[in-house]
Amino acid sequence: MSLKVSGGGCPRLAARAPGSGLLPLCTLVSGRGKWCGGCPLPSLSLLRPPPREGWIQDCDAEVFSKIFSHEALESYLPKIQLVIQDTLRAWSSHPEAINVYQEAQKLTFRMAIRVLLGFSIPEEDLGHLFEVYQQFVENVFSLPVDLPFSGYRRGIQARQTLQKGLEKAIREKLQCTQGKDYSDALDILIESSKEHGKEMTMQELKDGTLELIFAAYATTASASTSLIMQLLKHPAVLEKLREELRAKGLLHSGGCPCEGTLRLDTLSGLHYLDCVIKEVMRLFTPVSGGYRTVLQTFELDGFQIPKGWSVMYSIRDTHDTAPVFKDVNVFDPDRFGQARSEDKDGRFHYLPFGGGVRTCLGKHLAKLFLKVLAVELASTSRFELATRTFPRITLVPVLHPVDGLSVKFFGLDSNQNKILPETEAMLSATV
Repeated sequence: MSLKVSGGGCPRLAARAPGSGLLPLCTLVSGRGKWCGGCPLPSLSLLRPPPREGWIQDCDAEVFSKIFSHEALESYLPKIQLVIQDTLRAWSSHPEAINVYQEAQKLTFRMAIRVLLGFSIPEEDLGHLFEVYQQFVENVFSLPVDLPFSGYRRGIQARQTLQKGLEKAIREKLQCTQGKDYSDALDILIESSKEHGKEMTMQELKDGTLELIFAAYATTASASTSLIMQLLKHPAVLEKLREELRAKGLLHSGGCPCEGTLRLDTLSGLHYLDCVIKEVMRLFTPVSGGYRTVLQTFELDGFQIPKGWSVMYSIRDTHDTAPVFKDVNVFDPDRFGQARSEDKDGRFHYLPFGGGVRTCLGKHLAKLFLKVLAVELASTSRFELATRTFPRITLVPVLHPVDGLSVKFFGLDSNQNKILPETEAMLSATV
């Protein structure tokens, strides 16, 4: 067990517990009991500015459990698939290589707007809203010091612009209720407030939508980029995934994906796909760790942790030092297969979404998105690295390639051959 204390403001402590030392760390991760509470991140006031009053303040877990319930995910699934299919077609039709990380951010933003929130924002306006949102995200972790030209001030300005756009989209959505074939997250949010005898204010609706976008954006874009990079690095994994799709009738021998067959139970039956997603999240966890606030002074492995301190647990260190994983630096989806099940011993050796009562409420949506993306990549695309070597990875603010990962995408014909752009096809034709 090693501890590191950082100074300035409220004392913060980083706890690392390799090997058998994971047991006390589990108590920190779980966020339960009298020792440790929720995440102390005052800089997130840009996302949820104080004071935040009303029914939703006390009902977040209940509301978000409905938003990410099995029934809700089933209704989101076909919409998510359509958004991903449209995006991959656009990537494949692009004459040049694309910046995968940048495009993955656009994809997850579009998914949040179109699917989670059910907004019908024109593409041009959506592109502008995305640019403003990027400026907001770049400054959301700034020190909360409101000075001219500061990151915090830029974040405030971006937030104000965002909320104007969101308010317009919300009002249009509330006025047009015809033709809906599913309840999106915003519908559930509004309905839940009525069940509690409350009517959500426009400010609460804007705050709620902004939090939903934030939850679905950066980490999912990071994981999506890591997924594509690992499929590029390990073609045998991609081929094994295609074989599973063929065996389940999701990819015919001719290569044509079966339309309309993706359901939650279908995806649950794709065991190798599940292993691939788990391994991506083990080796390339988007965030390094999480925080807990010490509610009462306690002792951990001989160290006294005072009340009021912040404790950070490291997800990445846990994955790197957990004794259940063999060859931790090797990308090996089969470690999660039935023959090995390296994650079966212990609850807190594998925690890409945190753990305990404060685990990430949107984890099932994130896994669903990644699985659909993997299925569509394996079914409808060929892709090649456009640079000589793979880029270096940085961990801040979330894990991502430093140059964004330059990749050339191609569509597939019915025999899973690359569909080349017209000019390239003419040049490669034989006379």
